[in-house]
Amino acid sequence: MRVNEIFYSLQGEGHFTGCPAIFVRLSGCNRACPFCDTDFASFTEMTEEEIVNAVSTFPAEIVVITGGEPAMQLTDSLVRKLHAIGKRVHVETNGSLPLPESLDWVTCSPKTPPYGIQRINELKLLFTPGVDPETVAATLPKAQILSLQPLAGEDPAPTIDYILAHPAWRLSLQTHKLLQIR
Repeated sequence: MRVNEIFYSLQGEGHFTGCPAIFVRLSGCNRACPFCDTDFASFTEMTEEEIVNAVSTFPAEIVVITGGEPAMQLTDSLVRKLHAIGKRVHVETNGSLPLPESLDWVTCSPKTPPYGIQRINELKLLFTPGVDPETVAATLPKAQILSLQPLAGEDPAPTIDYILAHPAWRLSLQTHKLLQIR
């Protein structure tokens, strides 16, 4: 697998904000989002066993597979190997591709259709004025948790106003950026 980096920090956004987590950032993506902050050109080839060994050096229970787009590489066998060492495996995806069914938590932050995702625990949308979050949510599998996140550097007031008018949604902030942690 092409691994951009593996690091230990706090989950900075979404339902598990503040929880210690081991991040496995896979390289490569099938979308070209202008706001993306990941360097996809940099990676190290690692086997599943090497990834599991690296993850096992950190004490957290949660492993977040992210990217890029992790569904381009993530396998059920890696998820099972991480489960075997006592880890809960979460993924952050753009929803464009199917994922292994053995994942413990799926956070989908969709960008552009088409979508191939089959299950979502948390739908996390970047709030864009003029784009109705309900309309986007209706094109995807039903999620347990609906989160809206203001675009970095943008006024959060429109996002907050939308949530106050649509209480099924909750606010997600990029607290790792606010705290200046990785």
